This record gives sequence, C-alpha cells and structure tokens, in this order.
Amino acid sequence: MQLSLRNKGTIFTRSKGGGNMAEHIDFGKRGEQLAKEYLQKKGFKILKSNYRVGNAEVDLIAEQNKTTIFIEVKTRMQSKYGTPEMAVTQEKRRNMKRVARAYIQFNKLQGEVRFDIISITFSNKNDYELMHFDDAFFLR
Repeated sequence: MQLSLRNKGTIFTRSKGGGNMAEHIDFGKRGEQLAKEYLQKKGFKILKSNYRVGNAEVDLIAEQNKTTIFIEVKTRMQSKYGTPEMAVTQEKRRNMKRVARAYIQFNKLQGEVRFDIISITFSNKNDYELMHFDDAFFLR
C-alpha cells in the first residue's frame, strides 16, 4: 500500500552520540522524544503525549499558529522494509481522526486542525534522519 503525502515539509538529519539502544518500546519512545525536541525547536507547543480514546492513540498533540496538530511518530532502525511513514495505515489514520474528533469535542476547539507524520530512520544506533510531513492527511 502506498501512502500519498501532500507536502513533505522538512527533512532534518542529525548525529546523536552515546548510549545503547534499548528494547523496541524504548526505541519508539526515543523517537517520540526526538520528535518533541524537533517540534519545540520549530516553535510548536506540545499539548499532549500518547493521548488515548478507547484503544486509539495519537502520539503527540501540538499547537502552532492557532492550529491544533495531531502527530504520528514512526521510528525505524532501517528502511529496507519500507519507510516509517509508510506504516501509517488507513486504519491508523481512521483511529487518529477518531481521537482528534473526541479531543476537539472535549476541549470545545474551533480552530484549524492538521494531521502530521514524523518519520525517523536510524542508520545506526546514533545517527538518524527525521522527516516531517505536514498536512499528511485530512479530517473528513
């Protein structure tokens, strides 16, 4: 399945030193932390992390320029089985939209809403490429 992305946005590459890689869950959490740091440097305000509605979850909810942004972070050690952003399936998008609708209703939000994907691919334990796909899909 191919994921069509409307706007690739930003590519950010960084070398990060030190430490051993932890287990799979810790690896994902590391990716989420890198995504948070990246977004904060870009002027985003992080509102929530790992926000759940039932069994559906959004990794990050942020705000920038009066827009509420629901963000999925995908982290992979390599891309030989596909890039991380390709793992954001139709089902995952539906779940994110469900979470977004509940969050909007609960918080009585009126402004703009956007869905982004942050893809992080490590080339080794410490070097990675971060890609930010803004407006990756829409709330319909």
